[in-house]
Amino acid sequence: MNVTYLDSNSWLIEFAGQRILLDPWLVGPLVFGNAGWLFQGERRSPRSIPENINLILLSQGLEDHAHPATLKALDRHIPVAASPNAAKVAQGLGYTRVTAIAHGGTFTMGNRLEIKALPGSPIGPTLVENAYLLKDLDTGITLYYEPHGFHSPALKNEAPIDVAITPIVDLSIPILGPIIKGRETALELAKLVKPQIMLPTAAGGDVVFSGLLVSVLRADGNLEDFRSQLARHGLSTQVIEPKPGEPLELSLKGRSASSV
Repeated sequence: MNVTYLDSNSWLIEFAGQRILLDPWLVGPLVFGNAGWLFQGERRSPRSIPENINLILLSQGLEDHAHPATLKALDRHIPVAASPNAAKVAQGLGYTRVTAIAHGGTFTMGNRLEIKALPGSPIGPTLVENAYLLKDLDTGITLYYEPHGFHSPALKNEAPIDVAITPIVDLSIPILGPIIKGRETALELAKLVKPQIMLPTAAGGDVVFSGLLVSVLRADGNLEDFRSQLARHGLSTQVIEPKPGEPLELSLKGRSASSV
């Protein structure tokens, strides 16, 4: 398995013979609802669009996961698998092969890769977006992704998981509370599914942020604190901080037939 961190929530995952572009923000600024005065992300340097993509996978319909300018720049014939909310965004932009995956539903690629949707981040009072479990049907190797640190209790039925991509820090707004939960939920995730490797997401990359919201955001936690927490709980999970734009080959231990 190879992964490339493309800043913010964006990843290129090379797994089970497929190249999957996950929650891509690759071109232009990141703005919510044209309110750049409130929040805006900018890249320090351009990020090229990866070639030979087999699937675009979208966990949420918000701009930091289904980024309109990036989706407009990609080939509209690339298959898209998405949360129902994100599927509407892709369809509205003219994508021709869009599959909406509800919680508990699956999407299979080439009879080798299975993508299962699980409950993920709540957006407002009624909408819960997707987390994903990707499984190589030949080897049984699994990868889990949830970008805001909201992990479903249903994950206990999927343990053990080999690789988990999730936040390890909290980002919160005073009075409103956390918008990204990682400081405690990442540890609970590690206890629950005992991943071989965890990769932090959401709070890093070669980007700069501006706007009123940035001035009140509060970050809590860091990589070394999390590693110390894992050690105190006797967990052998390896935490790797990928360098943005650089492919990372993940060395995973083999699994017994009974666990596949």
